[in-house]
Amino acid sequence: MRSETNLDYEVVVVGAGVAGIYQIKRLIDMGIKATVLEADADLGGTWYNNRYPGARFDSESYTYGYSFSKEILDEWHWKEMFSGQPENLKYLNFVADKFNLRQHMQFNCRVQSAIFNESEELWDIKVSDGRELRCRVLILALGLLSQPTMPRVEGVEDFQGRSWHTYNWPHEQVDLRDQRVGVVGTGATAIQVIGEIADKVGELTVFQRRPNWVAPLNNSEISPAQMDEIRARYDEIFETCARTPGGFEHEPDRRGFYEVSQEERYELWDQLYDEPGFAIWLRNFREIFTDEEANAEISAYVAERIRGRVEDPEVAEKLIPKDHGFGVQRVPMETGYLEAFNRENVQLVDISETPIERVTETGIRTSDGDYDFDIIVYATGFDAITGSFDHIDIRGRNGMTLKEKWFDSPTTFLGMMVSGFPNLLMPSGPQSGSASTNYPRGIENGVDWCTEMLEYLYDNELGYFEATEEAESRWTEHVVKMYSVMLMRKAQSWFTGYNSNVDGHEAGKVRYMVYNGGTPKYVATIADVADKDYEGIRFSNDAHMPVEVVTAD
Repeated sequence: MRSETNLDYEVVVVGAGVAGIYQIKRLIDMGIKATVLEADADLGGTWYNNRYPGARFDSESYTYGYSFSKEILDEWHWKEMFSGQPENLKYLNFVADKFNLRQHMQFNCRVQSAIFNESEELWDIKVSDGRELRCRVLILALGLLSQPTMPRVEGVEDFQGRSWHTYNWPHEQVDLRDQRVGVVGTGATAIQVIGEIADKVGELTVFQRRPNWVAPLNNSEISPAQMDEIRARYDEIFETCARTPGGFEHEPDRRGFYEVSQEERYELWDQLYDEPGFAIWLRNFREIFTDEEANAEISAYVAERIRGRVEDPEVAEKLIPKDHGFGVQRVPMETGYLEAFNRENVQLVDISETPIERVTETGIRTSDGDYDFDIIVYATGFDAITGSFDHIDIRGRNGMTLKEKWFDSPTTFLGMMVSGFPNLLMPSGPQSGSASTNYPRGIENGVDWCTEMLEYLYDNELGYFEATEEAESRWTEHVVKMYSVMLMRKAQSWFTGYNSNVDGHEAGKVRYMVYNGGTPKYVATIADVADKDYEGIRFSNDAHMPVEVVTAD
């Protein structure tokens, strides 16, 4: 395509994680002059940063990997049913190297601002290295969980030992032997960390504010013979993922909850509890997500399983949630987490009863006394989904910032566009089909749709696109309606946009962050929009548009 002196790139992608890697692959295949700006020193996103002990998939590995390349499917051998962080990062590098994508990526380039220039209909981007870049189309492939939040307690900087958020776990090996370790938090990340390090540290003290439901991961190795069998049925695997609500291999039980006896339900749950991954969550009856009575029954079942694994009845009760039911939010999968609390070197501190007052030079002080540590690990969550957008100064028409527009709750069209922010795409944005599903299955749908929309733009020599306010309003109303039928609306989680460590987040106030209609409905909807010449998107002609896109060989 012909170059223009006022453009550095036709398209700039922000983020070199799972979504950004696939997005730049599609753009390069189109012959588009594009680049990826990545804040970190290398690619990988989530799997580059999260190096804490126990970090691994909760999706079956072979359903998490990309599906777009038969070569990759044939050549890559997953070693575990639920692969760990080192192998996951190795996989993403393998994909990038396979298609020579690294040459199209720029590292240590944190985007500070992206401002839409209305007079020229271009995006002006400022990067942390001092450069200013211009592009026509901006694609934000930002991580859903890439803005860690620290607890709002005094003295965090006073601690004289070693401390970090799990997201910033040191890249070098950390020797935990004989160390007194404090872990603040019992969310999904903490659950992985605690289960992994309990038998490796001297003493472990866990500070819990609210417990989370958990279920066993039941991980296992994948033998060469098993991998051959998986390769032979990849088409079937991805077809199954495409028709399930969450994009996993686990299909819901189509029988009605009340059509079977309680005895049959418990027999099913006993079977599912011992199966790998999300079986107990996603192969369950659909009513557990929408019906209070059905959810209460599965919650009581899982509570009994927890009591059966934790020896101290008082500790067991503290580990059972009372403020929400099982499965109304993504279930943390664990290996040895509950059994960790049976160890003599592990202590649970309930900070709902004895709150943390401050971090001291030697450890953590609660209302009940002081705890001394060598290492403090903050597993205190993320400013999820919108947080990574909020940390960039993104301005659309009339100087409106995206953070201002989304302060109460995000509003989008299909989760991939925002009215008032022209030529901006988010293949895995809030309210898209990615946030609440098996992420790579969702991002492939999003990236493919965004790429095909750009092909439509270029084929018709159009230079400008923007979601209409009406289309954005309709989609957001649909997202809100989907929340109304789900029990998740009652939980305090990142699915409802709650994090007590973030300004503006209030308990009980729902921010509509994810799409709850399921993968098949979402894919059908975005396909229908495309089939109707991208109904809901306003296009315009532009004399500055390149007249030709070179197709890659």
